[in-house]
Amino acid sequence: MKVDILVFAAHPDDAELSCSGTIALHVDKGKKVGVIDLTRGELGTRGNPEIRNKEALRSAEILNLALRENLEMPDGFFNVSKENIISIARKIREYQPEIVLANAILDRHPDHGRAAQLVEEACFHSGLMKINIMGADDNALKTWRPKALYHYIQSNYIEPDFIVDISGFWETKKRSIMAYESQFFDPESDEPETFISSPGFLEFIESRCKMWGQLIGRQHGEGFTVNKKIGVRNLFDLI
Repeated sequence: MKVDILVFAAHPDDAELSCSGTIALHVDKGKKVGVIDLTRGELGTRGNPEIRNKEALRSAEILNLALRENLEMPDGFFNVSKENIISIARKIREYQPEIVLANAILDRHPDHGRAAQLVEEACFHSGLMKINIMGADDNALKTWRPKALYHYIQSNYIEPDFIVDISGFWETKKRSIMAYESQFFDPESDEPETFISSPGFLEFIESRCKMWGQLIGRQHGEGFTVNKKIGVRNLFDLI
């Protein structure tokens, strides 16, 4: 299956918190979007891998994803290695996305910046003809390099290079986030409170979306950074 956009996330819920409005917007436009989580988030204070897997699948239904997979790298301890680069490059060759979205280049959680580097290197290596990568059917996968790699912004504030107008998709984004019942605010939960489980955390996410929306004269927005300049042939593409 070929997808239009492939989103990589260090942990289940990274994509929902940071770019699910953008995902929902493009799915609504008829684009195929897939999400691949690198880990199962097993080091998280709340929940467990089995619960988080069920939550990720529930969120995938809400966002109407074309696919949701997990590479089962060790949470907190994966690194930028040949093995992991090949693992991600295999998915890029398999699904041939035009656009890849990846974690923030620098963030509060060290996994996020490391995942950003790992995906960036995998996007490059996926396009090298002399790297042989076998698919599930034991046949060599054709080389593929995405046309663009964009990094979503997470906990740390990073000045965005561009903002996607997600007006009309905030409620879908919120529903996809709240699919992770074990992780976010639940007054009936007896698990330890964490940075993201406080009742104010979702308000912070919405406030940031409103802030970015305000900067472009819209209701809600999501910010992204790029590792190379964006070029256009038509000024009206920027409106």
